[in-house]
Amino acid sequence: LHVHTKASDGHNSLRDMARAAQALGFEYLAITEHSRRLTVAHGLDPLQLLRQCDEIDQLNTELNGITLLKGIEVDILEDGSLDLPDDVLVRLDLVVGAVHSKFDLSRAKQTTRILRAMEHPHFTLLAHPTGRLLEQRAPYDVDMLRIIRQAKTRGCFLELNAHPERLDLLDTYCQMAKDEGVLVSINSDAHSSFDFANLRFGIGQARRGWLEKSDVLNALPLAKLMSLIKRTM
Repeated sequence: LHVHTKASDGHNSLRDMARAAQALGFEYLAITEHSRRLTVAHGLDPLQLLRQCDEIDQLNTELNGITLLKGIEVDILEDGSLDLPDDVLVRLDLVVGAVHSKFDLSRAKQTTRILRAMEHPHFTLLAHPTGRLLEQRAPYDVDMLRIIRQAKTRGCFLELNAHPERLDLLDTYCQMAKDEGVLVSINSDAHSSFDFANLRFGIGQARRGWLEKSDVLNALPLAKLMSLIKRTM
């Protein structure tokens, strides 16, 4: 539920990513480019995103055995607002929110920022929830229990990012999410067709946090998944 193509900072085409996922037996794949604020990653503006939505719709008419979902990895701005307008976000199947700036805010401000974003009417999944990069960047300071409980109240979900430099959620936070009844999505954050292999690292992290199949959002079949994520949109 978190994948990039060369439309933003990925390396493969939409069709290539779909074929690679299908070859691995995936039932569905969410395409979630960066949004416009993240210019370093060639984030999409509203017109570009809507154009990609049309491409996904067309490709879905050609594919057999896999369904592409329309999404975005939208920047959570400092005030908790999202980087794209509602009339664009409502066209999507899911919205993945992520912090990509202002990592040094105080615990209170960072927590409030994320809580406000999660209250947005179009918010499905909080990506790499602590923002850490192993041996590169420490996690930002945030009250994760409040975030998890907000996800429960809001009916949205948390990501366990399987990239080996992230592995974020921490295993202890996975346990907290399980205890609170919040589903976690184990996502590759793939930027190429080879990156789907990272999912094994995410599965290992989930097991460290005592997650089981029933705790994982994207272990669900497509019909059940859609019924849950539709409520977030």
